[in-house]
Amino acid sequence: MIEIAGVTRSYGAFKALDDTSLSIREGEFFSLLGPSGCGKTTLLRMIAGFDTPTSGSIAIDGQPMDGIAANRRPTNMVFQSYAIFPHLNVAQNVAYGLKRLRLDAGEEKRRVEEALAQVSLSGLGSRGATELSGGQRQRVALARALVMRPKVLLLDEPLSALDKKLREQMQVELRRLQQAVGITFVLVTHDQYEALAMSDRIAVMFGGRIAQVAAPKEIYQRPVNRQVADFLGGMNFVKAEIVEESGASIIVETHGFGRVKTDKPQAFVRNGKAATLGIRPERLRVLWDDATSSHQVTGKVVDRHYFGEITHLIVEVPGLEKPLSVSETNNFGADDIPVGAAIRLAYDPDALVAMAD
Repeated sequence: MIEIAGVTRSYGAFKALDDTSLSIREGEFFSLLGPSGCGKTTLLRMIAGFDTPTSGSIAIDGQPMDGIAANRRPTNMVFQSYAIFPHLNVAQNVAYGLKRLRLDAGEEKRRVEEALAQVSLSGLGSRGATELSGGQRQRVALARALVMRPKVLLLDEPLSALDKKLREQMQVELRRLQQAVGITFVLVTHDQYEALAMSDRIAVMFGGRIAQVAAPKEIYQRPVNRQVADFLGGMNFVKAEIVEESGASIIVETHGFGRVKTDKPQAFVRNGKAATLGIRPERLRVLWDDATSSHQVTGKVVDRHYFGEITHLIVEVPGLEKPLSVSETNNFGADDIPVGAAIRLAYDPDALVAMAD
């Protein structure tokens, strides 16, 4: 549906985007994820036609977008601020873009009601814009975009102004809506959990470049490098030394975990014998009482942080430069483990991921 080929956007000597190429499939929920200033919003604006590439090309549904104005592209955008017109009611806000299509009154009303039903606002067409909650304003902005029946819906951090509980509810609703209407959604966000929860695929960006494109599970469990791993949730990093490299796997020696065989990522670039392994906090499990594991490490709890359903334990392990972060659910009693306690941790060897620094 969207083909981005070698796109660069320069502002003087600064490159907001640097030779970026990306294919976004028809009907998928795709997220552009990265920290502030990484170029994700610049890329979204160029897809929309609000900005122009310095070089490279963008095509939508097989049609080159060079020279095509934003209002003539098969896209529509939902902005972070929603941009609801305060002097219009809900139905008038939704119908605003339809005016240029010069539909008859009956067809316009039917399309507005259809769009409001899609976003669960049926019956609220006469309500004033100033009478809406934050979540309702967000739905009106979505309805106003969907009523134009675009091939691509562009979302510029549309949930960032909502509180945590409402944001999580809207994540579910957005995903449901995308699956119901079946069009391509492209979301810009800096919230990794939001991207993981909603997306079919994610592009992680840093410094105007795409670091990795993959499905949420792949990008979380098999990050291509330390930068991606560190940005997506917590990750423990362990220094290692390569003992043997064979095809798609490597054997490394660590001070804390001993000798480990693990898969070699596609982006792995050997730099002498040095390597880095990563393991997520939830892939380390507390061994209780007499339980044993063929793969375990022993350490001491030096700190802990209670988060309701889980506790993060900070565990010092002999041989490791930094303590390990361990996430354990509290129904097993992790919240009762005192600071200073000796602890044993089990892990699966395939949870240790080798990565390029």
